[in-house]
Amino acid sequence: MRYPEHADPVITLTAGPVNAYPEVLRGLGRTVLYDYDPAFQLFYEKVVDKAQKAMRLSNKPVILHGEPVLGLEAAAASLISPDDVVLNLASGVYGKGFGYWAKRYSPHLLEIEVPYNEAIDPQAVADMLKAHPEITVVSVCHHDTPSGTINPIDAIGALVSAHGAYLIVDAVSSFGGMKTHPEDCKADIYVTGPNKCLGAPPGLTMMGVSERAWAKMKANPLAPRASMLSIVDWENAWSRDKPFPFTPSVSEINGLDVALDLYLNEGPEAVWARHALTAKAMRAGVTAMGLSVWAASDSIASPTTTAVRTPDGVDEKALRQAARARYGVVFSSGRGETLGKLTRIGHMGPTAQPIYAIAALTALGGAMNAAGRKLAIGKGIEAALAVIDADA
Repeated sequence: MRYPEHADPVITLTAGPVNAYPEVLRGLGRTVLYDYDPAFQLFYEKVVDKAQKAMRLSNKPVILHGEPVLGLEAAAASLISPDDVVLNLASGVYGKGFGYWAKRYSPHLLEIEVPYNEAIDPQAVADMLKAHPEITVVSVCHHDTPSGTINPIDAIGALVSAHGAYLIVDAVSSFGGMKTHPEDCKADIYVTGPNKCLGAPPGLTMMGVSERAWAKMKANPLAPRASMLSIVDWENAWSRDKPFPFTPSVSEINGLDVALDLYLNEGPEAVWARHALTAKAMRAGVTAMGLSVWAASDSIASPTTTAVRTPDGVDEKALRQAARARYGVVFSSGRGETLGKLTRIGHMGPTAQPIYAIAALTALGGAMNAAGRKLAIGKGIEAALAVIDADA
């Protein structure tokens, strides 16, 4: 049996976009209200309130109406001014990429870069801040998805706060899948979205903004205004009494409303636990059947994506094609520097269930066998089940 390329896969286990919860898909089908209808304005305010509760913020979050790349670029454009000295922390493709945006808005860019299977050492950040007291902005990617690694943003945030600098955090693929919140890491701009661990489609940015970041952006004459990249235009859009800068994505807000309900009703701690268990089972199975995890240590391996190192002599693209064609299972490739070197298996939202680790190991192992790399698939499944059953 073969699954044709033009047909939908049986299971999507990518690092994003991810499957949306069925309830969210039904929510997207709600009536599309006029954005100036009082019913929608009240509804929008209530959705922002739910986002505030989920993000554990002391002030209102911002919703930007585009997937989180919009929020990340808007953060650079709005917070960074030409006289800022920016320290960019690069432990992967996405962290490195933010530096290019930062450089667009300030010529003064410093960087700490580590191999893309490692994490940023807070001591290196402390040393850099001490050596360069002129640093005013620090940027970091929490979960660099193309590497499946996690940076210690709470420790980094404490150092940046003590230094008096502003912190921009990319938490797009970590928020909702592990314990992380804007104020926990003292972020001044914290960018995430519903399209990863909250199990909704890509189309919105959720952003935590500190009061001092609001002040800095409003004082920055170059911060975008009357623009898709504007953050300041949306400061008060959460209020039913304030107009929207432009038409919001009504259907996406309908879906976000359901996604937040699911997250809050299940309980964040329970959601984080099933993400962590799924990833733990996956890593155990990968190792037991003769492969290796990309992350240099288990302590920095993400609970929302497992990156599996591609063995020498194996064509990674052909491997993913075989998994899809033979088993109907879709995985993600690496990106940039990690392209061809690893395969990513996502554990986000509805696929953050341990049984999906079993499916992933079966498809990955079968595809490896088809590529001529014979693996102990049974041992991998047994190891994963042992992790799952130990938690039962």
